[in-house]
Amino acid sequence: MTSILETVDERGIATVTLNRPEQHNAFDDVLIADLTASLKRLEGDPGIRAVVLTGAGRSFSAGADLGWMRRMAQLSVEENIADAAGLAGLMHMLDRLCKPTLALVQGAAFGGGAGLVACCDIAIASDRASFCFSEVKLGLTPATISPYVINAIGPRWARRLFQTAEVFNADRARDIGLVQDVVPEGELTTAGEGVLKALLQGAPGAQADAKDLIFLCEGRALDAALAEETGRRIAARRASTEGREGTSAFLAKTTPAWRQQ
Repeated sequence: MTSILETVDERGIATVTLNRPEQHNAFDDVLIADLTASLKRLEGDPGIRAVVLTGAGRSFSAGADLGWMRRMAQLSVEENIADAAGLAGLMHMLDRLCKPTLALVQGAAFGGGAGLVACCDIAIASDRASFCFSEVKLGLTPATISPYVINAIGPRWARRLFQTAEVFNADRARDIGLVQDVVPEGELTTAGEGVLKALLQGAPGAQADAKDLIFLCEGRALDAALAEETGRRIAARRASTEGREGTSAFLAKTTPAWRQQ
């Protein structure tokens, strides 16, 4: 059984499904490599408008596969560093993907599974989803996912949840910023479709630049250098093919080529 299922519909929406349901979609080195390759391929495809990430079965992802972790515990520090680089690279790629990303969390998202949720632009959870940063119970830390989780929930909640390893529900996940919406289990796909329809109204290049703009601004001082750079970026967008087409279509009350109804 392949660890990743990838489908693309006629709109250019790619759905990537973690496909180890009997193992609760836990990570191992194969899944990490397959998911990284899938994301890299989708990022390079100009026909892809958005990427949806979900899991097969009852769990989104239980985090690290214990068999894999057992093997890693027998290796040297150097071998573990090389192995951990794969997971760190996956998280960075998902976080910085130039396409809009949407996590649909239908069940448990523990450890690295919760890290994947934090890396996505938009996250919607079923009301039966649960979350946990469980690493300290195994004598480990959520190291590779920590930058993305802290960015999502803030250091104050991270200081609690990283140390207690307590399980929390979807409502708590929404309240602290790990997900943005919580819906009844049977409405998760419909809620995702609502977000995708909104995404398909925007210009793909502008969406990629808007996402990169957030990375530029986060944590930066509001100084003259930032003002100059943001001014340069809006000027470039105004002069771009998308910018000219979008402005002209708005004034003429027509539909730009990228917009899907």
